Amino acid sequence: MGMRAAIVVGATGLTGTSLVEQLCENDEYVSVLVIARRMPEFKHPKLEVKIRDFDTLEEKDIEFAHELYCCLGTTIKKAGSREMFEKVDFEYPLAIASLAKKRGIPHMLVITAMGANEGSPFYYNRVKGKLEHDLIELGLQRLSIIRPSLLVGEREEFRLGEKAGEKVLKVAKPLLVGPLKRSRAIDASQVAKAMIVIALHGKKQPVAIYQSQELATLDFPEIKEEDVSRENLFNWEKHKLSSEIDEGNKVNREVIINRDKYKIEETVIDREVNFHHREDE
Repeated sequence: MGMRAAIVVGATGLTGTSLVEQLCENDEYVSVLVIARRMPEFKHPKLEVKIRDFDTLEEKDIEFAHELYCCLGTTIKKAGSREMFEKVDFEYPLAIASLAKKRGIPHMLVITAMGANEGSPFYYNRVKGKLEHDLIELGLQRLSIIRPSLLVGEREEFRLGEKAGEKVLKVAKPLLVGPLKRSRAIDASQVAKAMIVIALHGKKQPVAIYQSQELATLDFPEIKEEDVSRENLFNWEKHKLSSEIDEGNKVNREVIINRDKYKIEETVIDREVNFHHREDE
């Protein structure tokens, strides 16, 4: 069992909800802190929740953790304006990243978008591209940028555009081959799993970008089980040889107790242990 701690922001959205559940069920993590504006429905002994206003978030609200997972994201329609959209998708993640850097959190994983690009003709992708640029410029110890395509799964709220896109991509999936394969919709739970795989086994470099096609294939490495076949279990010659090697590696020690100095002096020798008594002066 591991001793890792994680912080999740954006934990009540589609990907964030699945991420928190998977982190709590993962043996590598003993602590999962969620910083949110409302209480998530999921409960778990490893889970701690801090209800905070992201506009007034302070360094003391960010505890040390091995990973900071950022799943913050909204739509212009839900946010109500471009200004509010940028606050959620750009300002909050950047501010939280800055606080995490001050707290010495070594790794941030952030969800942006497949087409993230500062020079994109699409406003949404420009904002995501700007976020990536500024996070890189911030100079975090390790930054993993997650670029999924259209996320699918059961959301709390209904998003007409995403539902329509999901149906179109589902029909077109057989046609999305080669370079177009990266445009296939991806399940939010798979993105969440991929983020944990990246945290535990991903590229150990300052900045790494993971495209949707790669995210769809990431999984935990297989654990090789020890061979406990009947043949090996009752191979007495093997166990005897192992025992002889262990006996040969043993080292006897001569221990001299110097009572005048109140300390034990120890010398390694290759013979039997002899205890020497100090002669009275």
